[in-house]
Amino acid sequence: MTCLFLIGLLLVILFTASNIYIYGNTPNRVKADAAIVLGAEVWGREPSPVFKERINHAVNLYKTRDVGKIIFTGGVGTGKEISEAEAGKQYAIQNGVNQIDILTESKSRTTNQNLKYALEVAQQHNLSNFLIVSDPLHMKRAVLMARNLGLDAFPSPTLTTRYRSVKSQLQFLSRETYFYFVYLIFKV
Repeated sequence: MTCLFLIGLLLVILFTASNIYIYGNTPNRVKADAAIVLGAEVWGREPSPVFKERINHAVNLYKTRDVGKIIFTGGVGTGKEISEAEAGKQYAIQNGVNQIDILTESKSRTTNQNLKYALEVAQQHNLSNFLIVSDPLHMKRAVLMARNLGLDAFPSPTLTTRYRSVKSQLQFLSRETYFYFVYLIFKV
């Protein structure tokens, strides 16, 4: 009986992990009022390579007119000089995004908070539909969270990722599968 339970549990985990992988790697071309860029690590005053991939993707969405605004999210990490949102904003301006089309929230520390506070910013600016920008393996959980918060949200995973090796992708996929289950159970 225990063996059947463990096999069933393993199958559920493998099915969920494969679903997360497929969801984040399925192209989706949708136009929206704004892109919500989920924050990531800042190195000094610069976005980390992972964060740069997200910002570059949002800048491309802006330049192709798939979005009219970009909302950068993320607070000030421990020992950091500036917020993730501010680093994203500065980088986007340097790469051709008009400052008037950039909105920020800098209170968040988690994905759910990124989205919650981005929604508050969006409501203040009468924005109603969104592309969620993050790494492909982060998409399923992030979009589920966004929709549960009431956002009319669609996935827009980065076309490139810093998680290129099999080892780093498996680590990220394992982490995301774990946090997806945690979110489903606790909604945190």
